[in-house]
Amino acid sequence: MKNNNKSPYTLKTLSKILKLISKHADLHNPEKVKEYIANKNICDASKLNYCSYYNMYCQFYKIKWEMPKYRATAKHIKIPTSEKLEQIIASSGKTLATKLRLSKETGMRPIEVCNLKVKDVDLEQKLVRPTTAKNGNPRTLRISENLRRQIENHIVRNNLKLNDKLFNGTATTYTTCYIRHRKVIANKLKDPTLLQIRLYDFRHYFATMLYHKTKDILFVKQQMGHKSIDTTLTYTQLLSREQSDKYKCRVAQNVKQATELIENGFEYVTEMDGLKLFRKRK
Repeated sequence: MKNNNKSPYTLKTLSKILKLISKHADLHNPEKVKEYIANKNICDASKLNYCSYYNMYCQFYKIKWEMPKYRATAKHIKIPTSEKLEQIIASSGKTLATKLRLSKETGMRPIEVCNLKVKDVDLEQKLVRPTTAKNGNPRTLRISENLRRQIENHIVRNNLKLNDKLFNGTATTYTTCYIRHRKVIANKLKDPTLLQIRLYDFRHYFATMLYHKTKDILFVKQQMGHKSIDTTLTYTQLLSREQSDKYKCRVAQNVKQATELIENGFEYVTEMDGLKLFRKRK
């Protein structure tokens, strides 16, 4: 699989699943493997995943078996509010906060955040060019001035060179660190709803808000690095479900204030008494 250019993540997952199966069933006995998977207390999407990886094993060893048909059922994804995400980010340490803000502002997958190199970030133009995971198309993502400063301080603080990785660790360690911090802040604020916010929800938030602002599904597809438009269409459905009539309103007295509001996700509504009014969903 490595020679066939499979990703290290795929290799690691395959090894993990095969070892787990082998503890309960003989890998060269497909019927026992099928029985183990069928009785395992996991969702059909996970069972499908187990079967797919075991199928690779069977192909390699030329084991004949009839792969069970499991279907991944669609799950409801709840988009967190910007305020909840900001609570988590603001209470994080410097490095985790920088990672989380990258996830929120760019919608990058955790593995893409962790694979970033210093040279992938254009601090002058406030752009990030990640290596897109899952064989998706390359993309260029814009970041805020606040995030640009965070990344710049991180690079200086850690004395990083152009070819260095921007962050240490893997997507797994990023996720583990996030889960640990989320539990701490949820207990501190006595807000159990924070425990429901997954790391991937930062990506879901980005995609949903981007579609809300642009209504351009092809642009969202490109910015998300999706191969299929069907994956991107999920976010149009999420937006309709999560739509709220509650807004935050702001007033701009000059071009600079209007620019700052737009950069922070506010949309222009109207003009009254020479002042421009903007709004953003809560």
